[in-house]
Formats: sequence, structure tokens, C-alpha cells
Amino acid sequence: MLKGLKRKSKMNKFKAILKVIYYLLLAFIALVAILVIVSAFPITGNYKLMTVLSGSMEPSIKIGSIVMVKPMSVYNINDVITFGPYSKIKSPITHRIVDIKVNNGNELYITKGDANDTPDMREITKRDIVGKVFFSVPFIGYAVDFARKPYGFALLIIIPALIIIYDEARKIFGEIKRLKK
Repeated sequence: MLKGLKRKSKMNKFKAILKVIYYLLLAFIALVAILVIVSAFPITGNYKLMTVLSGSMEPSIKIGSIVMVKPMSVYNINDVITFGPYSKIKSPITHRIVDIKVNNGNELYITKGDANDTPDMREITKRDIVGKVFFSVPFIGYAVDFARKPYGFALLIIIPALIIIYDEARKIFGEIKRLKK
């Protein structure tokens, strides 16, 4: 009898751990979904989430991090900015402003990755800048980048949503059966 109680106690602990993991996974999936959706809205002045795909800003921003950027009216030396086009073949770059030049009344920003030895060859204009980096979260960028792809979207958003719907429907039908008895 004592063995049965110990086994039951271990099973309860195991179930509790699984439940915690389940809710953490749901929270993570919800966070990724919210981040993908919020950054997709083309609102002027909106915060954007970008994925860092290179190690040029290490150790301050790790590969696979997400960075939250917001357009600003003024950029200063030492600001970390994201700039450049965003397309299927080219991603924006996140580097630090190391110098600012004025040419014919236009500001030109010289940038450099923290891990790079020399500044970037190309000078950046204000219209090239997506925004200033406010914070970064390491490794979440892998999940966000994966969620933006069709298979990733299905795996991270649709399938868990279907599992939740199935689980809730099962509970509702179980409760209906119980009430009928």
C-alpha cells in the first residue's frame, strides 16, 4: 500500500511538472504570435521587431536575438540603429553609430558592428534608418523568424491553437455528458 501511495505521489508531481511545461509553452507561443502580429502592422512610428542574423554586434546583441526598434527624429553617436531594406533576399542591418557627418545639410551616419574592426563602407542617410534599438532578447529571434515562414506559422500558431480548441471542446462535451447524467 505504501508503494502505491509513493507511486501516486510521483505521478502527481510528474503531472504537475507537465502542466507547468504546457502553460510555459503556451505562453511562449502566445508571445511569439503577438510579436509577429504587432511587428507586421505598417503603422508609421510603430515599434518593429527585427531578427539579428549575424554576429556583427556581439557580445551586446547575440545572433538570433530579436531587437525592438522605433523610428526617432534624432539619432546620436553610440545609438544602435537598424537600417537598410527588408525583403526576402536582404535583411536590415543592426549596427552602432560611430560618427555623424553633415554633407549639404544632410546628416550621414557612419556605422560599425561592435564585433567588426572597421566602420561600414556605406554611409547611412536618415531615410535608410528603420529605427533605434530599444532592447534585444537573445535567441527569441529564431522562433520569430521561423514563425514568419508558412511552415513555422502552421507549427507554432495553427497546430497549438487546434490542440487548445480540441482540449476545450473535449472538456465541454465531458461536462455536458456529466450534466445529462
